[in-house]
Amino acid sequence: MYLSGIVQQLEPEFPDIHNIQSAPVIVKVMQNCLRLRGTEIKRKQALSIHDIIFIANRFQTSASHNDLLFSALLITGFHSLSRLGELTFPDNPSLRDWKKVTLVVRDNKFEYLLPAHKADKFFEGNRVLVRSFNPSSFDPCPFLLLYLLSRDRLFLAASPFWLTASGEVPTRSFFLSYFHVFFPKSFGGASMRAGGATYLAKLGTPSQIICAIGRWSSNAWEVYIHMHPTLLRALLHRA
Repeated sequence: MYLSGIVQQLEPEFPDIHNIQSAPVIVKVMQNCLRLRGTEIKRKQALSIHDIIFIANRFQTSASHNDLLFSALLITGFHSLSRLGELTFPDNPSLRDWKKVTLVVRDNKFEYLLPAHKADKFFEGNRVLVRSFNPSSFDPCPFLLLYLLSRDRLFLAASPFWLTASGEVPTRSFFLSYFHVFFPKSFGGASMRAGGATYLAKLGTPSQIICAIGRWSSNAWEVYIHMHPTLLRALLHRA
């Protein structure tokens, strides 16, 4: 970032600055600076399908609307490889986007339109589909239906799909306050996305399918796979 800023400032006086920027000696200097000054990246642990089943079983008979909301958010995030910000609203009301979401239920699957995200270059949005992973034995749809029935009973004419028992949209802090009752601080909002991607890889899903489901526009999705590359290659090759 800093190097790009320096290049931008020097470009009027040095038209060839972009060629100099990519010169081997500059590249080597930057790599060694990162090696000397770089810090370890701390990734959140990935949720497993067993974690999802535990939460589903824990709340499927609950009479609390917020319990059903939390479990639905968690299951949806895992199976749609969603970011927490795509399912919840920011704590700051001025940052909230009210374009979310229109839900369609058909043929034992849930669909909704994600209006925009950072990988959406054409601002067209994406159709997100939530259903069981093949050949997974866990079906998320019944648990989403439990939440939907509770929501319609309390707020039949309300517009936002995700609503708490008080009629407010769920915020990031609402979700994490529930989440950390069951999972330590080594887990976080990114754990759903990482867990879903890792589970798909364990099921032998081709990498391009994982990339498409998670709406990644590059190979950045590989960072989310919490599995040794040797084991991952063996699973994908077997599939």
